[in-house]
Amino acid sequence: MREKEIKGLSGWLMLILLPALLILSIAMLVSAIQAEDAYQILPWIVVLIVDIACLGGFTVVNPNEAKVIQLFGVYKGTIKQQGLWWVNPLTRRRRVSLRIRNFESSKLKVNDQDGNPIEIAAVVVWRVVETAEAVFCVDDYEHFVHVQSESAVRNLATTYPYDAHVEGQMSLRMSVMDIAHRMRDEIQDRLSKAGVEVIEARITHLAYAPEIASAMLRRQQASAIIAARQKIVEGAVSMVEMALDQLSVKHIVELDEERKASMVSNLLVVLCSDRDAQPIVNAGTLYQ
Repeated sequence: MREKEIKGLSGWLMLILLPALLILSIAMLVSAIQAEDAYQILPWIVVLIVDIACLGGFTVVNPNEAKVIQLFGVYKGTIKQQGLWWVNPLTRRRRVSLRIRNFESSKLKVNDQDGNPIEIAAVVVWRVVETAEAVFCVDDYEHFVHVQSESAVRNLATTYPYDAHVEGQMSLRMSVMDIAHRMRDEIQDRLSKAGVEVIEARITHLAYAPEIASAMLRRQQASAIIAARQKIVEGAVSMVEMALDQLSVKHIVELDEERKASMVSNLLVVLCSDRDAQPIVNAGTLYQ
């Protein structure tokens, strides 16, 4: 079912015509009764009843709002233009908001790709763009948005790990923008049948479950320490290599292999140590 945009009659025009016709029919009915003209009484009674019934056809469309018009179960169209309109009073008019809305899911407890229990929550920014699908294709489009958004968040959380253990691997914590785009696309696929456009979707809460949070924190700290040590060792090796090259190029001192190994060992200890090294001055020769 596709949306069909229609326009009603001008409400301001009908606001003038219907009261005028109401006054006229009352006056003519009184005149017919006084004249005891049975042939005039019945038609003016019908006109009066129809005119009063037509007063129920006024409908107001606010900005960023639509009215879905339905007559005896048949979809007639949607009025999107704001203002005062008049439509068939026998129709059913359902209000649909076209404003941008957001929905924040509750904290969901799921297992990530590695099987670790995590807590995740997301916010989804959405709006209705197809009123006919929103009203007739799903039972309650707002509830549908909530359920499908949480389902998509759960599915996304089980597809990726919380932390990347391999360089270049996508993770929930590190690949924020990529995960947000994938989440938006997945939610949009689920909500397209309800006439809803997903403008934005992003994670608002992400954490390990309380029962493993302390263990995972120690794991992250250990990984950070290992990464820092690797950087320190790489820098220390580079500095030792540079020192040996400079000594050799400038012919400051000639070192045999044993003394080179001793120098390398001392420099690495000094550069890689957690504490400041205590210098010892060699007052003798190079070999004593």
